[in-house]
Amino acid sequence: MSTDRAVGTDFELGDVEVSYHWLAVGSLGVTMVAYLSVLFHITDIVGGTATLAALVVGTALAGVATARRLRPLQAATLAVVLLAVGLVGYYLAVPSAYLVALSLGKVVADNVALLTGLSVLRMTEVGAWALGVAPAMVFAPVYLVSRRRYALAVGAAGTALGFFVLTGDLGNFATLVGTLGATAALGFGTLARRGGTAAQVDTLAVVLVAMVLLASTVSVVPGGARSPILPGGGASTPTVEDAFVTNEERVSIQGSIRLSPKVRFTVESDEPAYWRVAAYDRYDGSGWIRTGDSTPYRSQPAPPGPTRTVEQTVSVEAERMAAMPAAWKPTRLESGDRDNTRISSLGAFDPVGALRQGESYTVVSRVPDPTESQLQRTGTDYPEYVEKLYLQVPESSADRIRQRTNRITGSANATTPYEKAEAVEAWLEANKAYSKDVSRPEGDVAEQFIFEMQEGYCTYYATSMVTMLRSQDIPARFVVGYTSGQRVAEDEWVVRGLDSHAWVEVYFPRVGWVKFDPTPGGPRQQVENSRVEQAREGNVSNVDTDESDEGTWTPTTTETTADPGDTETTTVVGNETTGPATAAPGLGDRQPINPGDGIGGTVGEFTTTAGGGTGGDSGDEGGGIPISMPSREQTALGALVVAGLLAAARRTGLLARLQRAVWLRWQPRRDPETDVNRAFERLERLLADEYRERDSGETPREYLAAIRSHYDVDDRAERVGAIYEQVRYAGATDDGLADEAVSLVDELVRDHRGLLGGR
Repeated sequence: MSTDRAVGTDFELGDVEVSYHWLAVGSLGVTMVAYLSVLFHITDIVGGTATLAALVVGTALAGVATARRLRPLQAATLAVVLLAVGLVGYYLAVPSAYLVALSLGKVVADNVALLTGLSVLRMTEVGAWALGVAPAMVFAPVYLVSRRRYALAVGAAGTALGFFVLTGDLGNFATLVGTLGATAALGFGTLARRGGTAAQVDTLAVVLVAMVLLASTVSVVPGGARSPILPGGGASTPTVEDAFVTNEERVSIQGSIRLSPKVRFTVESDEPAYWRVAAYDRYDGSGWIRTGDSTPYRSQPAPPGPTRTVEQTVSVEAERMAAMPAAWKPTRLESGDRDNTRISSLGAFDPVGALRQGESYTVVSRVPDPTESQLQRTGTDYPEYVEKLYLQVPESSADRIRQRTNRITGSANATTPYEKAEAVEAWLEANKAYSKDVSRPEGDVAEQFIFEMQEGYCTYYATSMVTMLRSQDIPARFVVGYTSGQRVAEDEWVVRGLDSHAWVEVYFPRVGWVKFDPTPGGPRQQVENSRVEQAREGNVSNVDTDESDEGTWTPTTTETTADPGDTETTTVVGNETTGPATAAPGLGDRQPINPGDGIGGTVGEFTTTAGGGTGGDSGDEGGGIPISMPSREQTALGALVVAGLLAAARRTGLLARLQRAVWLRWQPRRDPETDVNRAFERLERLLADEYRERDSGETPREYLAAIRSHYDVDDRAERVGAIYEQVRYAGATDDGLADEAVSLVDELVRDHRGLLGGR
C-alpha cells in the first residue's frame, strides 16, 4: 500500500524537518485544545467529563494508529460515520416529549441556528451532543497531521473552531489562541515539507504577533458582540437592567453594577407582586441559560396546587420594552396582541419584537398560594422533566457546595425540602453583606460567593441559593424581573429600572414553583430610595409619573387577623412600616406586602452578554474607565506579544543592535581581572565600529598603535590598553586599576565621538 512521502521516514527527513513536524503537531494540538475546551466545559456543566476524556484520548490514538493503514478517502468516510453516529445518539437521547416536535426541517433549522449565534448550551441534551460530536472533531485532524497533511489537518481543526465561534460558545481568548495555533501549524507544516531557516521562523512569529495586536483592538467574534481581549477597547458596560427588558436566552453575572432610576412601566393590580420576566434552568459557572424554544401563545394551565387569581394591567412607560413582566404564573392574556406574543420554554409571556411606549396589556395570573404545612408535606416525588432540568450543578464545584450546604441544613435540623430552602435562604441573608460594588470573581461564581466573597448583590445571592438547593437534590431555578415598585394608589405601582431584581423559585410536588428571595431587603430599599432622590435633585428625566411625583400612597390603618381572636394592626407611612408586617394570603409570595419591607423596590442589578435594553437610557450613570489588574488571559496574551516582538526585532536585526548597545553601556562588576578584560572588550568594540576590527595576529598594543598612527585617538583609549596589559600579562589585580579601566570606557561610550579627536 502506498503512503505519503513523510510517513514512516521520520529519521530520513533530517533533524530540522523533524523538529518542524513536531512543532506543527504541537501547534495543531493548541487549536484542538481550544475548541475541545468547549466540550469539556459542557460536560462539566451537565456531567460526563470522564467519558469525554476517554473518548478524546481513544479517538486520538485511533487517528494515529490508522494513519498508516487507511487511505485519506477511507479515513474521511470513517470521520463522517463517526459524526453521523454521534448525532443519531444525540437525537435518541432527546426526551420523547421533544421528539414529537422533531422533523427534518426542524433539525435543519436548529443546526442553521447554531451557525448564526445560538449557543449549543441551549440544547436540551447538550451533554449527549458533546459526546456524540467529539470523536469526529478529534479523529480527522489527528489522522491528517499524522500523515503530514498539514493544510488539511488545519482545515479540519479550523472548521471545528469556527463552528464554536459562530455559536458564540468560544470566548475571545480561546478563539485567538486557537487561531494562532492553526496559523503556526500551517507555517511549521510548510517548513517541515519544504525545509526552512531560522529567519523564516522569525517571520512566522511576526505574523502571529500581528494577529494578536489586531485582535487587541478588533473583535474576533462575528457581529462585534464581544469586546476586544486586551484592555482599552470595546463597548461600555451595558446597563444592569438589560437582562430584564430584552429577555435574552443567556445572561452573565457581572461585577459592579449601574442603576437606572427611570420609570419603565406602571402596573394596575389587585395586589403587589414580583413582576416576573424570565427564568433560567442551566447554570454554567458564570451565568445562566434558558434551554428549549418558545412556542406560540396559548392559555397556560394553572399550577397544580392552591392558587389565587391576580389580574394586572401593565402600561409601558419606556421607549421600548422587549419583555412582558407579570406575576407568576401568567395563564391568560386578557388584552394585548396575542398574535405577537409567545411563551418561553419556562412559561413566561414574551413579545415578538418590543412593546412601545404607551402600549399596554392585561394578564391574568394564578399565583401559588400554599400554606406552610402544605409545603412541609409535599415530599420529593418530582416529575421526571423537573429532575432533568433543575438539578444540574457544574461537576467541578458540586462536591464542595454540597458539603457546605449539608452543614448548613444539618445545623438547622432541616429535613424537608421546604426546611432546607428556608435554612439556605436564612444563611445567605445572615452571612453575606449586600453591596452593588463588587469585583467579578474568577471561576465559578456561586462557589466563590459561598466560600470566598463577603458581599454581593441579588444575582450572587440567587445563583448561590439555586446551586446550594440543587446540591441537595431540590429542584430550583434562577428568576429575574422586577419587584413591585413604588405604590402610588391602592391598586397602582410605578416600576423603575432600579427595581430590577433576581430571585429563586423552588419546585414543590403538587404545589408548583414557589418564590424565595435570599437577598436582604433593607439595604436594597435604602439604595433605591437614595438613588431616586439623587435623580430627582439632578433633574433626571422620566424618573417620575404624575402619580409617583405626588409621593408614596399611604393606606388607612387596617386590622388583620393573625389567629382567631387576636388582631394585629399594621400602618404604612410612605416607605416606612410600623407594626407587624402583614403576610400575603398563604405562602405563595413568601414576602410581606408592605412597600418598604422586602417586596418593595430594590436595586436594578443584572446584565446580559448581549446589548439592548430600553432605548436612550444607557447613559443614566457615569462610567469612567475601570482600572484593574490584568487577567490571566491578558497576561498570557501580553507575554505572547512580547515574544513576537522579540522575534520581529531579531528578524530585522534590531535585537542584535539592542543587545550590543546594552552590552556596551552596562558592565556588571565581578573581580578586577574579569572587569578589566570586559572593559577592554568594550573598547575594542568601539574602535571596531569607528575604525576597523583587530586582526587575528595583532596584539592589543599593536592594534592600538596601528590605529593611533592613522587617527587621532583619545588618550583614554591608550590608558585602558595599558591597564589591560598590566592585568593580563603582569598579573596585576588592583581594584583601583579595574575601577579606572571601567570608568574610562564608560566615559568613551557616553562620548564616543571623542575617539575621532579633531578628525
